[in-house]
Amino acid sequence: MNIIKNKKIYFSISIALVVLSIVGFFLKPIPKSIEFAGGSQALISGNSAPLDYLVVSDVVSGLDFVDSSLVQKQGDFVSIKTNTLNENQKGELLDAIASSYDGEVVLESFTTIGPSIGKELKTKSIYSLILVVIAIIIFIAYVFRKVSKPVSSWKYGVVAVITLLHDVIITSGFYVLLSMFSGAEINTLFVVALLTVLGVSVNDTIVVFDRIRENLLINEQNNFPKKFDEVVGVSIKETITRSISTSLTVVLVLLALVLFGPETTKVFSMTMMVGMIVGTFSSIFIASPLLVTLERIGRIKK
Repeated sequence: MNIIKNKKIYFSISIALVVLSIVGFFLKPIPKSIEFAGGSQALISGNSAPLDYLVVSDVVSGLDFVDSSLVQKQGDFVSIKTNTLNENQKGELLDAIASSYDGEVVLESFTTIGPSIGKELKTKSIYSLILVVIAIIIFIAYVFRKVSKPVSSWKYGVVAVITLLHDVIITSGFYVLLSMFSGAEINTLFVVALLTVLGVSVNDTIVVFDRIRENLLINEQNNFPKKFDEVVGVSIKETITRSISTSLTVVLVLLALVLFGPETTKVFSMTMMVGMIVGTFSSIFIASPLLVTLERIGRIKK
């Protein structure tokens, strides 16, 4: 498998997935959870028979103190999301639902987050993502400071960031698809999944880059018998088994969580699993071939 020679195929696959993901964002924006938008969320169930969420939806929409609502079925439970409710309004909501149900309505959980707290969480999440990217750029620039030929050290950092953006966009695009079928929302678990994917992806990319650096130094000591693309190709071959094996181990664990784990962590596990696969693909098939492309562009300009 000559990855460098076939890099246009892998670039085309990545560009297609990135474009589809971006189109998906505009066609079907992912709804924000109450953690970011503010509001109240109740999870209820019926003690004698499952609640009919369509009936619950009609009841909730008929209450005058509910300005906005989203009622969804979650397994044996019904999730109700509304504007922020106080204690009295919460009681009235449960009483209204109980009057339409032949049995006792059980309140499994009730969460209220004010708009200011939701805005603060959203801001902190964005700052976290930005800080992680900056920290990664600084780290790569420091690690590769002694590698300047034939590709400048800062270009390793640029390629790593491009790869990270690639991973985040495609993982988010998958989340759009997931949201359409499962009602998944942008919440703190989604942010945690993206941050984890960033960390794992850059770690995998640096492993390949580090082998390229070692082989470049050996090539330099031997008076450059190999071209840059040959050095990169050899480096990928030397690390590809390690990268795939490591990622496959984590993916299998996440797959077990998706199949047998609790309902509340399935969306998170699926997002992480897709992010791991995308991150492994980009570190092998995108990052290093992109370095070769940059080296060729630099050579042509000279």
